[in-house]
Amino acid sequence: MDAPKGDTEALPPLDLDDMPEWLVAQGLKGLPLEEQFDGFCMRLHGAGFDMARASMAMGTLHPRYGAQTYVWRPDQKGIETTMRDRATWQLDDFKQSPVYFMRTTGTPVLRRRLDTNAPLDFPILDELREEGMTDYAAQLVPYGKIDEGDPDSASGSFFSCATTRPGGFDDGHLRQVTDVLLYFGLAVKSRTIYDIATNVLSTYLGEDAGHRVLTGAIDRGSAETIRAVLWFCDLRGFTRVSDRLPGNELVETLDDYLELMAAPVRTNKGQILKFLGDGFLATFDLTALDGEAVCRNALKAAAELRAAFPPFNESRREAGKTVMDFGLALHLGDVLYGNIGASDRLDFTVIGPAVNEASRIQALCRAMERNVLISASFHEIACGCHGELQSLGFHALRGVREPQELFTLKG
Repeated sequence: MDAPKGDTEALPPLDLDDMPEWLVAQGLKGLPLEEQFDGFCMRLHGAGFDMARASMAMGTLHPRYGAQTYVWRPDQKGIETTMRDRATWQLDDFKQSPVYFMRTTGTPVLRRRLDTNAPLDFPILDELREEGMTDYAAQLVPYGKIDEGDPDSASGSFFSCATTRPGGFDDGHLRQVTDVLLYFGLAVKSRTIYDIATNVLSTYLGEDAGHRVLTGAIDRGSAETIRAVLWFCDLRGFTRVSDRLPGNELVETLDDYLELMAAPVRTNKGQILKFLGDGFLATFDLTALDGEAVCRNALKAAAELRAAFPPFNESRREAGKTVMDFGLALHLGDVLYGNIGASDRLDFTVIGPAVNEASRIQALCRAMERNVLISASFHEIACGCHGELQSLGFHALRGVREPQELFTLKG
């Protein structure tokens, strides 16, 4: 970040002798990125590096977010953090940014003087000039090769800074900052890898299961008995729909419905363990919690789902799209929660008779013409919710010796 040169007399060097050791220590601690970035900027500023604004950005692996950005200012309390939606990559605003230009062209360093009347090539620079900034410098800190033409690459971090100092940044100071950026990049990388692993495991296993795996619960056969509400749901009519819709439309339809079905589970403290074709298995864990409160969360989720389906289907009909219905079973019981599978390919899931019973209860939804079926064991714990439930009598479940009383939501 050392060209073009500033117009003012060179300043004494920054005192950054202990910065590399400090940055390595931050990386080894695995501190959150916001904390690392704030500490880095504060130490640079405290050492005399005259920056009025700094930003950092890096790609990530998340189904919704493609990048995260951080902005620091000396008069601002804390770091301004923004998660960037994956659709951002396609927006013209992003394509006119320095980070997009540098990543797609393989440009590692960029500097622009802002205290002139010369036209500027990025909109953000016009904004910084209006704020009174006189100089802007940016650098990519690669972790490996930055793939040309791939702005979504998570192979490095982006750092930029701006100053209001007359004449711009001191060139010697910028060179010193460039030197310590390599240590900062290493510290950031250590935490970024952990965050990416957390995101991926949470996305594919669920938040709790992902955390357990990441913190060491990876031995095959390691499982514990937990008491949980089991949520077992699927779509009615999906087989018929899948036979006639083209592949891309089928995937879009399935994603839309699964998003609708998953939302009330997530907002009511449930965990989706696995998707099973056109449905999914979720849990509401009762371990060390109030059983009745957990049952109420599950019932609230079921009621929200039942209320959401009619308007959702009506909007699809108006758009000429395929519509489907759903079936849901709520059951409560003890399950084994942990790792099962082959020696080199495991699944973190729940198994046991209660899971089988939940599946068989859900299979009765179509025959009984009900969207929601609830087991007697759930009803027994959900004492404060009995006014919301209606008995449907006793029914035989495949593989279960005695008929079981089933309930549904009233209305």
